[in-house]
Amino acid sequence: MLTVEKIGGTSMTKFHDVLQNIIIGNRSDLDFYKRVFVVSAYGGVTNWLLEHKKTGEPGVYEMFVRHDSYIKELHNVLSRLLDLNRTFKDLNLNLDLADNFITNRIVQAKNYLNSLADVLATGYVNQHNILLAAREILASIGEAHSAYNTVNILENNGINATLIDLCGFNDSEYLSIDERIKKSFRGIDYSKTIPIVTGYTKGTEGIMREFDRGYSEVTFSKIAVELKADEAVIHKEFHLSSADPNIVGLEKSIPVGLTNYNVADQLADIGMEAIHPKASKPLEMANINIRIKSTFEPEHPGTVISKNYIGEKSRVEIISGTDKVVAIEVHDPSMVGEVGFDLKIMEIFKQFKISYILKSTNANSITQVIWEKDLDQGLVRILEDNFQEITIKKVAILCALGTNIAQPGIIARATDALARHEINIESLSQSLKQVNMQFVIPRDRYRDGVIALNDALCVRK
Repeated sequence: MLTVEKIGGTSMTKFHDVLQNIIIGNRSDLDFYKRVFVVSAYGGVTNWLLEHKKTGEPGVYEMFVRHDSYIKELHNVLSRLLDLNRTFKDLNLNLDLADNFITNRIVQAKNYLNSLADVLATGYVNQHNILLAAREILASIGEAHSAYNTVNILENNGINATLIDLCGFNDSEYLSIDERIKKSFRGIDYSKTIPIVTGYTKGTEGIMREFDRGYSEVTFSKIAVELKADEAVIHKEFHLSSADPNIVGLEKSIPVGLTNYNVADQLADIGMEAIHPKASKPLEMANINIRIKSTFEPEHPGTVISKNYIGEKSRVEIISGTDKVVAIEVHDPSMVGEVGFDLKIMEIFKQFKISYILKSTNANSITQVIWEKDLDQGLVRILEDNFQEITIKKVAILCALGTNIAQPGIIARATDALARHEINIESLSQSLKQVNMQFVIPRDRYRDGVIALNDALCVRK
């Protein structure tokens, strides 16, 4: 049995636990190898190299875009990476080798960035493509750092490991992502070594251009499909659970156990990715199950995401959502009975490349919920010019998800739970598939809403 396993950035930072719980674990000699590990950068490193994923605080890339002191910032990042190396000294990381590796990689990156800056200064080239190249170069550094360190630690602890560096820093081969992956895995004997693979893959199409910060999961997915893995495993800080443990508490955050790809897609649509949707589709099509495990509870089987799973008993599996959305309501008396009226609205949204998360309608109104970051004042002006009344409101969206939630009274239980907490439902939606009940509520009641629905629909009494 061959598994391809991805280790997330938060877990990588706590590599002492990764080594003991995931790589060594309670394994026999027979099943110790036959595993491929795709590693993310250590927690926070990609934020330093690009920009902070949540706050937008600038990293090296943003400094490069602004023609600011990006070289100084790159050296600051190097200093932090060298400090990170010291946290693994007790795991037998060879500090001289590790420091030399990441120092050389940073020097190479600096030279590449300086060359790109010189080309940009000529004004002869497309700025967009040059900036994308800079983003690719910087993104690759974090994964190369963590992968190299991992191999060094494993080898120094008596475990055969092979570094597969997909970053392509030292070659000029014109390969697609799939071609580079296929070439890199030729001749590997999985019964005798553990391949440690960078989550970043260099390719002619540009993995950042296609997938941006979801690139490591795409690499993981493509490798699993290429190697025809028996299972794809993702190790995270927490289990895939009934609700965010940071909101409802660990004792009421129940591991899901079993779910399907449809539910995973629903989660991705609201930004709570079990796996990036563009990474999950190839796995789903190849009929490879995903197992999501907690790094810090290695004996727990985790949650398996499969193609055809439907729960035997009707139940809500996950409560999720976001408070980073806005509702846009178009009200116009002329829409009643008019065929294709909503098409006019969608054409405007398409013009601004905006996709909605939820849509609900009545005779005279259409409400759509979108990410607040996508709200464009140009969009608002065009809507106001074309329709009678436009209302925009900052809201939150709550979702109750499951593979089998089609039961009488389930919506009543959800709405009753919110009502008992005096949380008003401002809009709601559910399709015929009945895998996702969506409730739009006041933004300041989001955390209360998650707790209310988790207690009413998921926590075993």
